[in-house]
Amino acid sequence: MLQTATDLRTLPIRASNDLNVDVIGAGVAGTWQALMLAKAGCRVTVYERDTAALTTATSHVAGGMLAPWCEAESSEPVIVRLGVRALDLWREELPDVPFNGSLVVAHPRDRADFERFARLTDHHRRLDADGVNDLEPSLDGRFREALFFPDEGHVEPRRVLPQLHARLTAMGVTIRFETERTDSVADLTIDCRGLAARDIAPDLRGVKGEMILVETDEVHLSRPVRFLHPRWPLYVIPRDNNRFMIGATSIESEDRGVSVRSALELLSAAYAVHPAFGEARIIEVNAGLRPAFPDNLPRIDVRNDTIAVNGLYRHGFLLAPALAELTAAYVARGEIDNEVMRCS
Repeated sequence: MLQTATDLRTLPIRASNDLNVDVIGAGVAGTWQALMLAKAGCRVTVYERDTAALTTATSHVAGGMLAPWCEAESSEPVIVRLGVRALDLWREELPDVPFNGSLVVAHPRDRADFERFARLTDHHRRLDADGVNDLEPSLDGRFREALFFPDEGHVEPRRVLPQLHARLTAMGVTIRFETERTDSVADLTIDCRGLAARDIAPDLRGVKGEMILVETDEVHLSRPVRFLHPRWPLYVIPRDNNRFMIGATSIESEDRGVSVRSALELLSAAYAVHPAFGEARIIEVNAGLRPAFPDNLPRIDVRNDTIAVNGLYRHGFLLAPALAELTAAYVARGEIDNEVMRCS
């Protein structure tokens, strides 16, 4: 009989405060792994082949939405479970993370999509036009109704990762940027290489996500706005300095370019949210490849002295803290979460 996710079994393992741990990868997954293991008492070294700016990492172009209940519309329940737990971990580690909620909107012609989204998700409340205006005055008169998810949040990846890296350094963790790990005497290796880990996980694939960063002082938003679209929900995420990230494409391709079609759809969606985006200045057009397994679910593979954490798909910032907590629980107490962990 298969155990449920809440049924844990104990495996013998060395005390965590007696372990030297190497973490490969300083993106959001590796950073949170290093953080939780350092808190558990491990002596941690992080290896990252990119520079400290991580411009080639998937994290660099991520949306950073912490929206587990919105994700329920198209994701398995385990994503919601882990995502809800991760919200608390983000709050504990970075109390300044904005938890202003998420707003989901649609035009009347897409009412069926709106109702479907409402039916498949929870922890939201319906707003009429006045309610939308109260939350986001810039959207006054733009939408007749919306779904408001008050407990969700968002982070700006390019800001929070340096903050977390600084925290690691303050805890005594060594981060070696522009360094490939070669020979190691570590007791345990945490492999967070993403797509580069296909040598041990050949079923990984890259799923392209495209984004456009724009700047305008004519729109002011306090939270991510998801605009339901016939092909996919697109989002507009507020950043600092009057900037907004527009994204949410999910394309089965490992080409890192941004297509004209995607760019037009992203910009058209932003214009549909607010016409002032039509005059916004384009700052950046970019794309990243998210590592995904065939089932689009995350996986923690325990293999002797290596633990591989991968397959976070488009939920990297949402799931990374909770997955790191599971790894730390295994290292410290031998606990196994059977929904995401495999032992071989």
